[in-house]
Amino acid sequence: MSLTRSTSADGAILTVQIKGKFDFNLVQSFRQAYADLSDNINKIVIDLRETDYMDSSALGMLLNMKKNLTGKVDNIQISNCQPQLKKILQISRFDKKFDID
Repeated sequence: MSLTRSTSADGAILTVQIKGKFDFNLVQSFRQAYADLSDNINKIVIDLRETDYMDSSALGMLLNMKKNLTGKVDNIQISNCQPQLKKILQISRFDKKFDID
């Protein structure tokens, strides 16, 4: 399991990619990934393309990020979800809080 972060060429989009398990072991690194945002960033993309597991602590981390960044970024998007992860997010009604594709 690992987490990488990258910024778009124009500096407006921060992408956080999670590989493997998205669980409690990533709390610190996930928080650090969005802790020191520049003022240019107006969108965050959480890329779950290579994520194969997500637990309730991951849902909590996403909610905490949303709470911390409200008013700082315009859009938080969860992208490239595997079908089983998308189902977890929909059951948890995260589709009401985040853009999910």
